[in-house]
Amino acid sequence: MQMLSTRGAAAVSPAEAILRGLAPDGGLYAPAQFPAFSREDVLALVPMSYQERAYAVLSRFLPDFGENALCAAISAAYGSGFDSEAVAPVRTIAGDTYALELWHGPTLAFKDMALQLLPRLLAESARMLGEKREIFILVATSGDTGKAALEGFLDAPGTRCCVFYPQNGVSQAQRLQMVTTGGSNTHVIAVEGNFDDAQTGVKRIFSDAAFAREMDAQGRVLSSANSINFGRLAPQIVYYFSAYADLLAAGAIEMGQRVNFCVPTGNFGDILAADYAGKAGLPVGRLICASNENNVLTDFIRTGCYDIRSRAFYKTISPSMDILISSNLERLLYDLSGCDAQRVAALMEALRTERRYQIDAAMHARLCERYAAGCAGEAAVRAEIARAWREDRYLMDTHTAVASAVLRDYRRETGDSAPAVIVSTASPYKFGASVLEAIAGHQAVQGKDDFACCDALSALTGTAVPPQILALPTLPIRHTAVCPKDGMEQAVLGVLGK
Repeated sequence: MQMLSTRGAAAVSPAEAILRGLAPDGGLYAPAQFPAFSREDVLALVPMSYQERAYAVLSRFLPDFGENALCAAISAAYGSGFDSEAVAPVRTIAGDTYALELWHGPTLAFKDMALQLLPRLLAESARMLGEKREIFILVATSGDTGKAALEGFLDAPGTRCCVFYPQNGVSQAQRLQMVTTGGSNTHVIAVEGNFDDAQTGVKRIFSDAAFAREMDAQGRVLSSANSINFGRLAPQIVYYFSAYADLLAAGAIEMGQRVNFCVPTGNFGDILAADYAGKAGLPVGRLICASNENNVLTDFIRTGCYDIRSRAFYKTISPSMDILISSNLERLLYDLSGCDAQRVAALMEALRTERRYQIDAAMHARLCERYAAGCAGEAAVRAEIARAWREDRYLMDTHTAVASAVLRDYRRETGDSAPAVIVSTASPYKFGASVLEAIAGHQAVQGKDDFACCDALSALTGTAVPPQILALPTLPIRHTAVCPKDGMEQAVLGVLGK
């Protein structure tokens, strides 16, 4: 298995791709070829535990990792930190609609599914490649990646983790989860801007040769825990295989029957992992890309034009999706273009300089064969949270509600009644105020902070507030740094100098 840069840099091994994070030409690493899972391979997953399924899938995508090392990493990642033995359970919402719950890990968000494993993959990659320098993890977050990365790398030997988040662009619980993080190797910095500003700044740092030399002089090497790192993407492929196996085990589908996945989408990594699972042989049906009011992906999938020139940026109640520049889309463009790195590089340059690009008709036709798209505004999201609780007694967070609303619209518009899995990306208690307001009305949240709202939501629904949320108000604030969006390099050097 070789990994290729979407912009043409030399091929590397999976271990090297994980250690580097981003290719030296600014491209993202993608598999040169995909493993082929047969019907028998998929059926064999049915009686397995999640850990066993993870090994069965990842050993094909990361063949340079030894069996013992990979098994040990998986076992350590998906253990006592998850409150469900299934790790990523599939719940029936109603009829042929299911929820793949990815928020049973330590930070209550789907990012745990990859970020509990990535530090272990990085450590093994460094060992395999003889890397002795400290691995400096640089992260931009729209809310959930930050805490999941901090938790995953907390006091991990040979690593340091620095997270940038938009100063006013995350929920109260998300911010407190990050700024209360302990450990001797963690740094959290608020950026005076939105997530796209933070993400652009991180990419700028990765492409800055002078900064890389400074890191090397300090005995450090840069890497990433964002989904631009293939080590983030590979573990996400696993839970689509696992969800399909669970549906088979429950008798909800027959082997070979295609299943649609509706994914709340921001940076495009989560839905791309489903696409990669399909390319490896999983019977994936339509991939339904669900956006909030920041619906640039909806427009792109429908028209083939990615245009952010005059597009407003909205702060919504689903903040992890408040993104206009979806980094992982580059990997999809690489696939749609027939692995034409020169074409992808030109599209990315057009986005940088002109803030738009247009794919050709052939690429757009291939895109529409696999993907559908829709978006849900704030009122629709609130209404869907209330409807799902009232009709199905299913409590969902704001991001999951975007997907649920979009799936209902998709089925109504297309008549596609295939079994569908909504990817549920966060605990409703990470956004307790918004969920409570959707169910009980504005008067229910007046005068209450997020934590009082969580208590009220628990009392109203008979569901338990997770202990991670209960503990947050009592934890000391450890990180207070703030920087302008054009001062992120200096901010990193500042925290390292302490």
